[in-house]
Amino acid sequence: MEEFPLVPEPDSPKKNIVRRLYDWVLSWAETRYGTPALFILAFLESSVFPVPPDVLQIALSAGKPKRAFWYATVSLIGSVLGAFLGFLIGYAFWTATQYFFFNYMPGFTEELFDKVKGYYHDNAFFAIFTAAFTPIPYKIFTIAAGVCHVPLFTLFTASVIGRGARFYAVAAIMYFFGPTVKVWIDKYFNLLTVVFTILVLAGLAAIKFMM
Repeated sequence: MEEFPLVPEPDSPKKNIVRRLYDWVLSWAETRYGTPALFILAFLESSVFPVPPDVLQIALSAGKPKRAFWYATVSLIGSVLGAFLGFLIGYAFWTATQYFFFNYMPGFTEELFDKVKGYYHDNAFFAIFTAAFTPIPYKIFTIAAGVCHVPLFTLFTASVIGRGARFYAVAAIMYFFGPTVKVWIDKYFNLLTVVFTILVLAGLAAIKFMM
């Protein structure tokens, strides 16, 4: 897949908004409502919110490493349920909402949306899995799934596998290494997910070729 920008160009108004939202999300880690906030964030990020749940999941896990896998589970459930909201937006409300997404949602452009619809003609499962695991904006894929009438079972299974692998990878690192690796994860996690996904897809392609 081609590169999908996570945020607008530096110094753009949209990026400044995302930065403020990022800081606001992190602030929930210091409150007793951190876990409910994580669920809501994961749910909304799958369709309408620009900040990924990993941000809050890492912050919460840094404070309580032994609960890292619980936070990953909260992220997974919220994110997969949110994927169905994204699907519903694309399936039933896309005509009424597309102006908002194309004009106000960071990283959500008509060009990228059309590319995603093209990917669904090739292999919807791997397209959704890749978006679910990597830093590619997941909401573009969930909404496009509704527009393209991708089977809900495909959306569900690809989301569970991709999002689960992503969130539990974070949990494992936080559980075993604790807050000392928080800065490292913040800096390199996106790169690692991309590399891992490339390796997985290459392996599957090799298996298909040998068969």
